[in-house]
Amino acid sequence: MEWAYRVASWHRPGTMDTGKPDTAQKRGDHDGHSHDGLRNGAPRVDHHGHDHHGPDQHGHAHHGHHHGPSRHDLAFAIGAGVNLVFALTEVGFGFVANSVALIADAVHNMGDVLGLLLGWMAVWLHRRPPTVRRTYGWGRFSILAALGNAAILLVSVGAIGIEAVHRMHAPAPVASGTVMAVAAIGILVNGGSALLFLRGRHGDLNIRAQYLHLAADAAVSLGVVVAALGMRLTGWPWLDPVTSLVIALVIAHSTWAALWEASNLVMDAVPAGVSRGAVHDWLMALPGVTEVHDLHIWALSTTETALTAHLVYGGEPEDRRPHDLAAELRRRFGIGHATVQIESDADAALCRLRPNDVV
Repeated sequence: MEWAYRVASWHRPGTMDTGKPDTAQKRGDHDGHSHDGLRNGAPRVDHHGHDHHGPDQHGHAHHGHHHGPSRHDLAFAIGAGVNLVFALTEVGFGFVANSVALIADAVHNMGDVLGLLLGWMAVWLHRRPPTVRRTYGWGRFSILAALGNAAILLVSVGAIGIEAVHRMHAPAPVASGTVMAVAAIGILVNGGSALLFLRGRHGDLNIRAQYLHLAADAAVSLGVVVAALGMRLTGWPWLDPVTSLVIALVIAHSTWAALWEASNLVMDAVPAGVSRGAVHDWLMALPGVTEVHDLHIWALSTTETALTAHLVYGGEPEDRRPHDLAAELRRRFGIGHATVQIESDADAALCRLRPNDVV
């Protein structure tokens, strides 16, 4: 008989899954059932196919199967507000100083503002609970936000490049002192904004993208200062458009990497931080498992990874503990949402999804 169980281990960021049953699971719920995940050697699942979990020391709710990125609302608000004011100021001084490099940096900073707002919206939507129609919630919007931000920045790069090439053919005098002063402020604005996302950059692609983007902008502003100083010392106006092209190339390089990663996640590719081969080998090494097929690993959001797989047992498994399996998948591979189907050899022979080329 073919049957399936769902294993899931939802935790708030910053907590560690020890792989041991939670205290609350031993206490039982309102209907008096045991919550240790096993009954007569098999995992207990309710009529929805979910393990029963009650509130525990981590704040898990009976129906709370979601977790998300840590709250960075204040960081997003401060970063977006400061960068918006600075970008508008930079545009004004760019026209006054006749500096395309300064305007290019301002356009880039406007891209930062848009990226911060999209990222903030993604974090807010991620906290909304799943619905009957959106059973995974809104977590994937964080991936779409990264994708949209990258696309907009690439359009901005094209506009900057065209203007810079035009200026190289028709150089114009630049107020280098004004450019240096404004760009120096940009170093402080972008560097300070990047520090707001320093702590959460390792656990969330969305947060890491904001950090790297803002840190790169601080470096770009430093480049503008150096170019303005060079113009002041040499009187070469072509340094301004050349600096603009360098800025455009830096933006394009970092943006293309983000665009590629976000595109892969949208297409349900295995997240960059997870090795499908390692996951497969680990599942194959489980006691009693003779085959693993229909293995899929994909991103639910920029912070959550999901897995589905069919495990074939040659005989009667000695022990099936869904909570332990979920804990190990999270601890080893960062996979927090796992669904595993158990099959016998006879079941596997009839499984339509057994060949690797079938989805």
